[in-house]
Amino acid sequence: MWIDTHCHLDAPEFALDREEVRSQARAAGVALCVLPAVQRRDWSGVQALASQHGDAYALGIHPLYVPQADAQDLQALDEALAAAQGDPRLVAVGEIGLDFFVPELCEPAMRERQWQFYITQLLLARKHGLPVILHVRRSADLLLKGLRQVGVSGGIAHAFNGSAQQAQAFIDLGFALGFGGAMTFERATALRELARTLPLDALVLETDAPDIPPQWIYRTAEARANGQPQGRNSPAELPRIAQVLATLRGIEPEVLAQATGRNARRVLPGLEQLA
Repeated sequence: MWIDTHCHLDAPEFALDREEVRSQARAAGVALCVLPAVQRRDWSGVQALASQHGDAYALGIHPLYVPQADAQDLQALDEALAAAQGDPRLVAVGEIGLDFFVPELCEPAMRERQWQFYITQLLLARKHGLPVILHVRRSADLLLKGLRQVGVSGGIAHAFNGSAQQAQAFIDLGFALGFGGAMTFERATALRELARTLPLDALVLETDAPDIPPQWIYRTAEARANGQPQGRNSPAELPRIAQVLATLRGIEPEVLAQATGRNARRVLPGLEQLA
């Protein structure tokens, strides 16, 4: 049985068939999904979905939503985390982090704003005794700086795509590294090498559904222009993504399922009550 440590089941792409999507994933062996929120208005939705499907959730403000957020949202996050302390399905603060890929987020004022939201949410995670789920996009070094500055109880570096040195730095701080659809592309040689060589106890699996589609779903811009629709990623793809990782490492999928499940429960201890 698999754990999808990062799935946006509340996304509008699943609005028409959300129940079927989760049922298909369960039929494929995905026993548990972690649903990270990305903005204040989504918090109650991920809580309800996690309760409905027996899954877990995280509450936070994603860096892509920082431009629309304000100090009241951070205060509301503090209050929401306090209110949910008795909910066993709350397992982390997330999805939080820094994004220096989107051009408008790279302007000096917005870099600083992202940093302030990131640090504040790390402080909230520490206050409430929760790990964090980190958005890492061209931002690993600054994320690590913040973790060292604040000190939180570990978590997951989601969709990790950094260097071996950065990977080890996250591991040293008690983090696991999330691998998903990006690893399935044969041209992603550096990422696949990390997936092959990093310690097995540092890896967790994720889909980021509906985002980051694996190679067999992805359509190039040219293909889309020619009328081929972009496939939609879903948590049911996790076992096939896992098969790619198992093949890279030369191990059986059952061994990988046991190891990555154990890793997920270690870095998100709340999962122990659910998985």
